[in-house]
This record gives sequence, C-alpha cells and structure tokens, in this order.
Amino acid sequence: MPKRKLDPLPSAAFQILLSLADEDLHGYGIMRKVEGQTNGRMRLGPGTLYSSIQALLEDGLIEEVIRSRSARGGDERRRFYRITSSGRKLARSEAERLADLLRVARARKILGGEYV
Repeated sequence: MPKRKLDPLPSAAFQILLSLADEDLHGYGIMRKVEGQTNGRMRLGPGTLYSSIQALLEDGLIEEVIRSRSARGGDERRRFYRITSSGRKLARSEAERLADLLRVARARKILGGEYV
C-alpha cells in the first residue's frame, strides 16, 4: 500500500478538515475559519493553504463543490470545498489521537484542566 502524502496528518490539513466539517467554504473562508477556530494561533498563508487543499483533494479527503453562479456571488474564480466521508473519518481519528495525547499529558501533570 503506497504511503499517503498526509500520513501523519499535518496540523494545517487537520484544521482545514475541521473548518469544512459543518459547511462548504472557499479558500479565503477556510483561512478565516481556521484562524477563528484556533483563536488566532494558526494563520494559514496562501502557499500552505493551497498546497494542503491540493493534497487533501488528491487523497480524496475533500472535494470541490460545483456551485451555481448565483450561489458564488458572481465570482467565477472561487472554488468551494467540502469534506468527504473519508475526510470526516480521518478527522475523527486524528481528534481521538489528540485526545489520547491530552490524557497522557494530564496524567503526567504536563497540562492542567483548563483544556479539554
């Protein structure tokens, strides 16, 4: 089985998957959502954003959404993306992995209770 580009899943790719979990977004919308959901701790630049989107598309974790002209607000260049069932499954798996790491950090008294 060939190694996937996104194994292990980079944090930028994980944040993109999370941003698409409840709505379809275009690139700039993803950038803003990631910044918001990380309280400004992660700001994706265009290079990181679009190379991550390309890798996620190639691995079938997200897909481009065909939207009508009126739904795009008349901007033909905007491409919207949606998480796939494989992407949702991988995001869930990554979230569980991170939750396990948090449990270990708490048990070792590295992290207090102020985080999930």
